[in-house]
Amino acid sequence: MSTPETLYRNAIDLNRYSNSVARRVINAYNDIIIDSVNQLRTIDDLAAPVKAARLRGILAQLKDSLGTWAGDATELTATELQGLAQLQSEFVTEELRKALPVGSRDAVRTVEISPQFAQSVVTTDPTQLNVVALSDDLFAAVEGAEALARQAGTGVFNLTAAKGATITLPNGEVVTKAFRGIAVDQAERFSQVVRQGLLTGETTPSIAKRLIGNLQFGEEAKTVRQLVAAGGQATAVADNQIMTLVRTSINQVANTASQQVYEANQDITKKYRYVATLDTRTSAICAALDGREFEYGKGPMPPQHFNCRSTTVPIIDPDILPPSTTATRASKDGQVPINQSYGEWLAKQPRSVQAAALGPGKVAYFNKLASKYGPRDAIAKLVRDDGAEVTLEQLRKRYGPA
Repeated sequence: MSTPETLYRNAIDLNRYSNSVARRVINAYNDIIIDSVNQLRTIDDLAAPVKAARLRGILAQLKDSLGTWAGDATELTATELQGLAQLQSEFVTEELRKALPVGSRDAVRTVEISPQFAQSVVTTDPTQLNVVALSDDLFAAVEGAEALARQAGTGVFNLTAAKGATITLPNGEVVTKAFRGIAVDQAERFSQVVRQGLLTGETTPSIAKRLIGNLQFGEEAKTVRQLVAAGGQATAVADNQIMTLVRTSINQVANTASQQVYEANQDITKKYRYVATLDTRTSAICAALDGREFEYGKGPMPPQHFNCRSTTVPIIDPDILPPSTTATRASKDGQVPINQSYGEWLAKQPRSVQAAALGPGKVAYFNKLASKYGPRDAIAKLVRDDGAEVTLEQLRKRYGPA
């Protein structure tokens, strides 16, 4: 069964896109912290009562500024996700068309994206929705349109605000709440560092250095990871959290848009393949799912966890498109056969790479299981059915000495 290989390359580009969006949000956050630190540097020569009042003013202004930043970050993320949903749905629709014989391309159905889809994704908490109060007319309209489209074999499938409301981060939160949490936590962290430093007699330059490290205004030349590495106690943790939120949200929306297109075209593709990234940073659960095939609506979807980089690709029915013998997918070592699973890729790597991916203690067990069950099943046996990892001790009890 063949899958357009451009869909694999798309996953890499989406990761790069998430870095770009995250850097914009991070730079806005860092500039607020840097501005507060610069104000802090001016209080040394003030008399004690004035100094205390000025410090309270700086901390209050920081709290307000971070609150505004959280709102702005939410709106920026919503705007980016809305554009991404539209772009991704159009991209995968076109890829399906290009994969089909010329005479069959007009049969590919499109997906309409509601203007409120992404806003709903980032702001609507599904646990607070009154399901009864949701418009029955909305659901009836959506379900009716899709049912008619299926019956007619043509038509439009919608990605609605109601569907967006069901999308949350892996911990059940929504993006706007997560950004607000960062704002509140980091304002408190900043305050604690400053107050403790002043109480212990630490100099203001030393406190400033601890707060922002080597960061300066407008660090446009630095990558996201360079920003994190250059920062201090008031930026590094928050920058990492922002990067995680943005990357995870982009993964969610891109996969949701893609799946909506695939599901709208089940006369062309009835199953999808879960695709993990072939490198040592891939999580155990995604490594176990890599290469597995599921019917639409009946299998796991990325993201399975924060910072998930996995994706899904459609399996085009072989009656429509014969299997390809030349298609490839990307790995850290270059292009590999498109159907190569994470386990199969890992089995061919040196022990140092296997140890980096699994942990040194699990390499022997993986290789033993790979010789007995095959590498694809071996990696799955290192993960419980519910997705939780098993410990080395549990492996010893199950399989004995390696």
